[in-house]
Amino acid sequence: MEKLKKYVSVKDEDHFYHQGAVELLIFNFLLILTILTIWLFKNHRFRFLHETGGAMLYGLVMGLIIRYVTKSPDVESGTVYECEKLKSGPSTLLINITNQVYEYQYKREISHHNVNGHQGNAMLQKMTFDPSIFFNILLPPIIFHAGYSLKKRHFFRNLGSILTYAFLGTAISCIVIGLIMYGFVKAMVHMGQLKQGEFHFTDCLYFGSLMSATDPVTVLAIFHELNVDTDLYTLLFGESVLNDAVAIVLTHSISIYSPKENPNAFDAAAFFQSVGNFLGIFAGSFAMGSSYAVVTALISFMHLTKFTKLCEFPMLETGLFFLLSWSAFLSAEAAGLTGIVAVLFCGVTQAHYTYNNLSPDSKMRTKQLFEFMNFLAENVIFCYMGLALFTFQNHIFNPLFIFGALVAVFVARASNIYPLSFLLNLGRKQKIPGNFQHMMMFSG
Repeated sequence: MEKLKKYVSVKDEDHFYHQGAVELLIFNFLLILTILTIWLFKNHRFRFLHETGGAMLYGLVMGLIIRYVTKSPDVESGTVYECEKLKSGPSTLLINITNQVYEYQYKREISHHNVNGHQGNAMLQKMTFDPSIFFNILLPPIIFHAGYSLKKRHFFRNLGSILTYAFLGTAISCIVIGLIMYGFVKAMVHMGQLKQGEFHFTDCLYFGSLMSATDPVTVLAIFHELNVDTDLYTLLFGESVLNDAVAIVLTHSISIYSPKENPNAFDAAAFFQSVGNFLGIFAGSFAMGSSYAVVTALISFMHLTKFTKLCEFPMLETGLFFLLSWSAFLSAEAAGLTGIVAVLFCGVTQAHYTYNNLSPDSKMRTKQLFEFMNFLAENVIFCYMGLALFTFQNHIFNPLFIFGALVAVFVARASNIYPLSFLLNLGRKQKIPGNFQHMMMFSG
């Protein structure tokens, strides 16, 4: 019996590694398809669909295949056992089954109506979107590349307008979406689609902060190919880069806003605490990213002035540059700040100071390395998003909520762009014309 148990455990371990290889092979296959599609689009000058849209479509198809072709587990995986003695969900659970103790770890909460026979499907679980992979591996190179490849002259010329859209605009968008969604939630309670107290106003604001981050990757790519007006490109690009960071910090601030009595009531102390946390996290992350960039700049300056001989080895210089840049993100996350803000400003500062101190070989290598990583990470994310529609097993589809979200996003974007553009035009020498505003509204 002991030999049989060892054989089964080894077999399960081998099966686990085989599934990991299958997962990577699927992503490889999707990326190869995406790259071939990009070549096809560029060859035929096809601009009606961007390559990221193609990557998402491929992910959708693959998710559909995995969902309905892979073998479902045994019936026991979809069975819910009652644990009446437990008052909350522990992170680790030890279960004694006929004198054999098994360890189980918490993954996520599952809605009752989503419990089904697919629940224990290992392939679906492995292909489901993993936030830790997204935030720690895929997102940092994209945000860093955005800061590192920034056209500084146009960016700083429009800095006031970009900061207004990114900070004030994101806050306006968050509040407008929160208010509209709260109205829809109340309507859903009256219609019996939601229970009273299931959604609080802070939940709607939290949703609003998530939806306020814009990512006009397709529009910016087409703008780049068509060589549109530089100011329009800079305004849209600058806002989209900064408001990602603002939205993440805003989301964190709303999540820790907790009125003591009624979650729907306004609590001044909790509000000011959240605002203080927002400013503290943003300032701390900015300082962390900038200091890493200054350290890298000093090291590269020492290379140039021959204090060290590292500039004679471009591979080592590029490796050190890359690791210090990633350390900015990881240090901010470890310190309880936001790595996105840190790595963004690290990229902006390094483009301004460190880049000019690098050896010619390292300049070319770092630029190509971050450009390649940005391209790969961006396409993996869009494939991942397509896959998640069918592989994620805890979706809740509510047509009224989805319709409300679409209305809220359009109204909030309009409430952000048009009033702020009007106010900015009062002080700008070079006005933001109406067609620019329409394009910015639609792109976001």
